Amino acid sequence: MTSVDQDAWGDVRPSVYETARVVSWTPWLEGHERRLAWLLEQQTATGGWGEGPTPYRLLPTLGVTEALLSALRHDTAAGVPRERLAAAADNGLASLRDLSGADGWPDTAAIEILVPDLVALINEHLGQPDVAAFGRLGPWARGQRLPLPRGFREALPEQVAARCRAAGRVPVKLHHTFEGIARHLPRMVPAVPGGLLGSSPAATAAWLATGAEAGRERAVTALTRVAERYDGLFPEASPISVFERLWVAAALARPGLPAGCVPRVRAWVAEIYDAAGVRGAPGLLPDTDDTAMAVLVSALAGSPRDPAPLSAFETGDHYDCYVGEDTGSITANAHALQALTAWLSNRPTTGDVLRTRRDLTRDWLLAQQRPDGSWHDKWHASPYYATERCVTALSGHTGPTTHDAVRSAGDWVLATQRDDGSWGVWGGTAEETAYAVDILLASTRHTAGSAVTEALKRAEHVLHDASHPSSGHHPALWHDKTLYAPRAMARAEVTAALELLRAHRH
Repeated sequence: MTSVDQDAWGDVRPSVYETARVVSWTPWLEGHERRLAWLLEQQTATGGWGEGPTPYRLLPTLGVTEALLSALRHDTAAGVPRERLAAAADNGLASLRDLSGADGWPDTAAIEILVPDLVALINEHLGQPDVAAFGRLGPWARGQRLPLPRGFREALPEQVAARCRAAGRVPVKLHHTFEGIARHLPRMVPAVPGGLLGSSPAATAAWLATGAEAGRERAVTALTRVAERYDGLFPEASPISVFERLWVAAALARPGLPAGCVPRVRAWVAEIYDAAGVRGAPGLLPDTDDTAMAVLVSALAGSPRDPAPLSAFETGDHYDCYVGEDTGSITANAHALQALTAWLSNRPTTGDVLRTRRDLTRDWLLAQQRPDGSWHDKWHASPYYATERCVTALSGHTGPTTHDAVRSAGDWVLATQRDDGSWGVWGGTAEETAYAVDILLASTRHTAGSAVTEALKRAEHVLHDASHPSSGHHPALWHDKTLYAPRAMARAEVTAALELLRAHRH
């Protein structure tokens, strides 16, 4: 917790996608050569970039390939050999050609806008004489073009930009992914009052490339500061301290916050909580997820904050994650349910309105459970995260339907443990194993069984190994524009699960 308190930025790895877009949009920014060289180092044996299964590699590979072609086209390769850039771009294009026929694309931020815009940019680069002159690009230099991957619409970026022009503004919900429409809005850009546009280095770099003047110096300073924190590179969003502190505190509170940590957590909440709704980072819209977690953590730390800001996100029988959201979030609603339950336990005479809203949210969550007992969500690739959030939120409620849902989730977890004792959607991870342990411990029916006792024992070995200081790698499982890994949060989940297991044994 001390390291989280002392880090104003957040513990995440640099993003190849975000770094590539900065390389493309602002090649004049200090550290350009370092970033180009790093992107080349990250190319995989298949010619692409990125983490996770094939569909998740589409956007990072598009982003880096476009950046390399842009460097060739505009002669901004600095000290990096141009032939090396051409070779890497050729391999990236071959990888993208293979990817274009796939499907099952992830529900990551604005992927439907970012992908067609990048494909168009890449094909535009390939049509330039300075790029076509590189024989290493083979058929791409002789007229072959990159097809638009299945399921995307070529016209969408321009259509979104046209709506912005008609409205006379770029809505805040588009700031974080502004790079996807920046080319279509050359004379209309959002104001940047300070820091990064939409907390995104890529969006900020695209904003700078439009030639906007007001706030330009502040934006350059903000980008430079982020680069200094991440060794010249850029993460998916910055800073993530609000998200990191709330999720870390909630995880560590599950087995019980150490008394010495309570004042620090209260200080975090006092700084984060906002009666108008909490923003995950400066420049983003207020959202249900962060607002609910601020309310929840304040209650867990013994200084309850009013859940009234959540009312702004009410929609029918659940909550939108933010105003204007296109697809709903199960985990944001699970956090809202936890927050309302915690508040009502501290303020039982608050009245019927919040209890009604709590019950509506609970019933909505129950209706989202899949037949196998799991839940899935757009903010995380793994169903173990979404399922743990729902089970934790529902565990404080009575009634046969709720009990059946928790039991069904426990059955699913028990049936999906891997041979090495771990759990994971693509392979066993300590983070997902921690979620699975939480789910099993929340189901009283399961904790008494010998099969669960054995499963938990095997899981404890996995978590113990992962808690060793030398075992610091946590795979990227979280959704933003691409996959990322909030490492402090993952470590907190592992620590909390181990403490719960120890308490369960005794």
